[in-house]
Amino acid sequence: MPRPQLHSNTLAPAVVPGHPHTRYCVIRQGDVWFIKFDGEEYGPYQTEREAMLFAIDAAHKLGESGEEAQVLLMDENGNALATWTHGQDRYPPRP
Repeated sequence: MPRPQLHSNTLAPAVVPGHPHTRYCVIRQGDVWFIKFDGEEYGPYQTEREAMLFAIDAAHKLGESGEEAQVLLMDENGNALATWTHGQDRYPPRP
């Protein structure tokens, strides 16, 4: 099944109503990965792992400053899966 293709104008909100966490979304576009946060896009990253590590590092820094931060991964069906949450998951993440 092909992965969803999100266009460059697809925004990932930093805060989702009803959810207390600030969110970083890791999204695949073609053969590369991007991090979407607060209406901005960061990348490209060559692998999912590389994008996840950068997103987790940014979320951890935000969490250390008092924000509730979370990293989401968009799956093949376009669903956002929570993969790392500040204060709940290990930092740095295990390889």
